[in-house]
Amino acid sequence: MTLAALALRLIVVGFLYPERTDPFRDHWRFGGEAGRIARSIAEGKGFSNPLFGDTGPTAWLSPIYPILLAGIFKVFGIYTKASALAALALDSLFSALTCIPVYFIARKSFGDATAAWAGWGWAFFPYAIYFSADFIWATALTTLLMACVFLLALYLETNSSALMWAGFGVLSGIGGLTDPIIMSAAPFLGAWAWYRLWRSGKRWLIPGLAAVVAVAVTVAPWFVRNYETFHKPIPFRSCLGLEIYCGNNADSWHWSPPGYHPSDNEEEWREYQDLGEVAYTAKKMQQGLAFIHSHRALYVTQSLRRVVYLWTGYWSFSARYLHEEPMDPANIVFSTALTIVTFFGLWRAWKTNPAGAAPYLIVFFFFPLIYYFTHPEDYHRRPIDPLFVALSAYAVANWVELRRSARTGHFSKPEAASAGD
Repeated sequence: MTLAALALRLIVVGFLYPERTDPFRDHWRFGGEAGRIARSIAEGKGFSNPLFGDTGPTAWLSPIYPILLAGIFKVFGIYTKASALAALALDSLFSALTCIPVYFIARKSFGDATAAWAGWGWAFFPYAIYFSADFIWATALTTLLMACVFLLALYLETNSSALMWAGFGVLSGIGGLTDPIIMSAAPFLGAWAWYRLWRSGKRWLIPGLAAVVAVAVTVAPWFVRNYETFHKPIPFRSCLGLEIYCGNNADSWHWSPPGYHPSDNEEEWREYQDLGEVAYTAKKMQQGLAFIHSHRALYVTQSLRRVVYLWTGYWSFSARYLHEEPMDPANIVFSTALTIVTFFGLWRAWKTNPAGAAPYLIVFFFFPLIYYFTHPEDYHRRPIDPLFVALSAYAVANWVELRRSARTGHFSKPEAASAGD
């Protein structure tokens, strides 16, 4: 499965990589802010300069992916064709390797038959192929790490090994240092597994503390660096205020309207340079919250639209919007169908074993919350796509089994939602 997935993604890379070598706006399409920071690291200027000039140290992004990209620049050159191919090949590898946790998530939750459907489903999953073969960003690595965190959490429910729980903490911390969105779900998955361990009467205090300490030790160097650099606590990234500002303004025609980000607005860019990163993002936070306060009804409406968008892909059918997002009609059909099949699989899993279905519900509830209240991007839901594939595979496998049973007259009981229950 993994080899087939990698081969397919690399073939697609061969068709799409020229877009990432476009020199327009000083190679902005080559990783955006991640590419800028990677260039700065490769040039010996440290973790800095996320936009268009030498603006100094930054916490705009979490450190792991820009550092990986900087390593590629050191070996293959900055913004070269070879670097683009290497970066997309690495993202494709991360995506292909995700077949492994997807397979074992499905096997742990639903059995061998579903695992086969899920593993091959991920190998040919359109979103996984496109966003790894065309998008130089942390998305593919974040998806792999999110799937591994989820898989490990499934096993923690019945395992009181402090070492295994510490491994969960380290993995969650690495995920947060890749993309903080992993930390929106990982603590709640850990808390659920901790509760299940307590309910089963097994040792629970030491394993849970081991996970907490491991997370803290893993992320501490980055937190300390940020405090020493900016003289204020910045846990993972500095730009939450900007995210709120970009998604909450008078322009509601798009889920992330252009013209509010310093990467595409000269006035915002000058303001970023004048104020510095920390003061600039703090000001954007104030402006965004002020707009929300004075437009509460609109904010509620926009938040509900963001909910719909994240689960269906639908934002608008206006001519202006479709000119900007011409692939949306097809994407809406696929995304909505995927969500329906996924929730059918989740419903079947809940009927069979609510405790086994609970981790999926935890992720689906907590993971997208921040995007409901700030703004979404088309790649924001990708890290939980492995769970969509696993549950969709369960729905398909369950339907196939029911059809087979109807033909033979022998109705078998669906497999449990968790092998540990």
